[in-house]
Amino acid sequence: MHIMEIDRFFHELLPIDITKKADRAINGLQVSNKSQKVSKIAFAVDASLESFKRAAQSNADMLFVHHGIFWGAEKAITGDFFNRISFLIENNIALYAVHIPLDIHPEIGNNISVAKKAGLEEIESFGEYNGIKIGYKGIFTNPLSCDEILLALGFNAAEMLAVLKFGKEKCKSAAVIAGGACSTVGQAIDENVDLYITGEVTHQIYHQCLEAKINVISAGHYLTETFGVKNVEKVVREKLDLETCFIDVPTGL
Repeated sequence: MHIMEIDRFFHELLPIDITKKADRAINGLQVSNKSQKVSKIAFAVDASLESFKRAAQSNADMLFVHHGIFWGAEKAITGDFFNRISFLIENNIALYAVHIPLDIHPEIGNNISVAKKAGLEEIESFGEYNGIKIGYKGIFTNPLSCDEILLALGFNAAEMLAVLKFGKEKCKSAAVIAGGACSTVGQAIDENVDLYITGEVTHQIYHQCLEAKINVISAGHYLTETFGVKNVEKVVREKLDLETCFIDVPTGL
């Protein structure tokens, strides 16, 4: 399949153009390949050299990632940046990256996937970032404890970065923004949400959450952003005549 056909497919699937002003990442095809042809796409969360090496080992012609290598600022092609780009070129692997468009997608995105798996219903948009809503919030038909919600998500409580049980024992509502979105906890507090689910949290929000009596689950930046990538892989496998594989390089963070 020609690489530009795949580019058009991803633009139709994901709101890549709609989020340009809100996202500092350069979404779309970041590095082409020599042949301009793709027969196998590997999927990973991060555009790391480890992901590139595994993509090469799997004979992939393209790697689709959530975190690419271009973030809207000029950067000298030296050091690890040079090593990554040169590896892609030498191994004829194209790099395709989709950041916020993959977070906000209402059906296959990271945030809606976590929200639904947690058991939320009556889901609506939540969490403003650079002028757009990027997360989701909803209610539990039957109030659940943090432990019960972790069980529903399939997350191991011992592996979470943090579970701050500062609020109600049984949560009636929750808001979700995957990845590094701890600063948005203030919006969850303002909207009287019982639980905020995200990837990373920082020391600075501890007392803010304690004083506001809100529960927080910090499940890890990597873990919370595997959902969208895996969903896109599934769509590609079902809609396009291409081989796929998922490359799991967990950071535990």
